[in-house]
Amino acid sequence: MAHPQTFDDDDPQLARLRKTALSLPEAQEKVSHGRPAFFTKKIFAHFGGTRKLVTGGMEQHPQALLILPDPMDAEVLMERPDAFVPMYLGPTGWIGLELETLDENDLSDLLTDSYRNTAPAGVVRKLSAKD
Repeated sequence: MAHPQTFDDDDPQLARLRKTALSLPEAQEKVSHGRPAFFTKKIFAHFGGTRKLVTGGMEQHPQALLILPDPMDAEVLMERPDAFVPMYLGPTGWIGLELETLDENDLSDLLTDSYRNTAPAGVVRKLSAKD
């Protein structure tokens, strides 16, 4: 059974994310589990996520950016007040940040780092050539 769509396609935060994510070499977008996901061979960013609370409840973050940073960067990023560990992806190193708190440079840097951590080496070389 398909997951219901959990985002507004006209969301301005999604537009910001799309513009930056899709500017990376060979990046594409698909809907995964009802949310936009950006990928090459593997997903490097998700729009929106959920955090599981210690009480067992869930807290939705519909305009969050989910990324896979380097482990050392993740420690620093988790100190931000808007950071959270997303359900399902958190145990493998993914973190969530609210898009509205990120300026364009931070958004680009975070997406690029996650892209480098997930894209095939040949595709990452295209990114290096682009710089």
